[in-house]
Order: sequence, then C-alpha cells, then structure tokens
Amino acid sequence: MSEKLSYRGTGRRKSAVARVVLKKGSGKITVNTLEYEKYFLTDKERRIVLEPLETLKILNRYDVLANVNGGGKTGQAGAVRLGLARALKIADTSLELLLRKGKFLTRDQRMKERKKYGLHGARRGTQFSKR
Repeated sequence: MSEKLSYRGTGRRKSAVARVVLKKGSGKITVNTLEYEKYFLTDKERRIVLEPLETLKILNRYDVLANVNGGGKTGQAGAVRLGLARALKIADTSLELLLRKGKFLTRDQRMKERKKYGLHGARRGTQFSKR
C-alpha cells in the first residue's frame, strides 16, 4: 500500500476560508507564503492555529501549508484550525476520536447577520423622536 504525499483539508469560519495542505516534515507552518508567527501577530491567534497539533502532541511531525482569504485574522485562524484538523483526520484515521473530543472537527456556524431593510443594521431600528 502506497503512502500519500500530502493531505488536504478545508476550513471555514465566519467569512474566512482556509485551504490547508499537510505533508510529512519538521513542523514548519506557513500561511499565505509567510511563517505563521509573522502572519498571525497576536498570541491568541497563534494558539488557535497550533491547538490541534499541541493537543495530539505531534507538533514536529507535519509541515502545514495554509492558503487563507476573507474575513479577519481571528476568523482566519479558526478556519486554519478546522482545515488542519480535517487534514489530520485524513492523514491518520486513529486521531479522529481525539480530534472530535477536542471539538476541532466542529464547524463554528456563527455568521454575521444580514442588514434588513428599514433598519440601520441587522436589528437596530430608527431612533424614536417624541417631538
């Protein structure tokens, strides 16, 4: 049986979409041709991206190549996390139970609510004037 060279996973969060490619390697993580430390500037976003790898204790086993667009940085970090978890599930099916237990394979379905006509935003109405 031949071993696959790369594993792909797609992650979405809010309006961000991440296409993640996982390859056997030394643990290098690249997001949009930059190192993930240079792309995600806050510690919180970096932790979100690394969470599946740290939980499974396989930080230095795979190289991660992510292509992200849309949304903000936090949404993009969440999208990379989901795409990475989906690629890990394909790479090693024995990890699926641990990934599910850590809720890494659960898509966060919360989206921005659309603006409705006659209102200033999704729910904000016009200001009431007595006179």
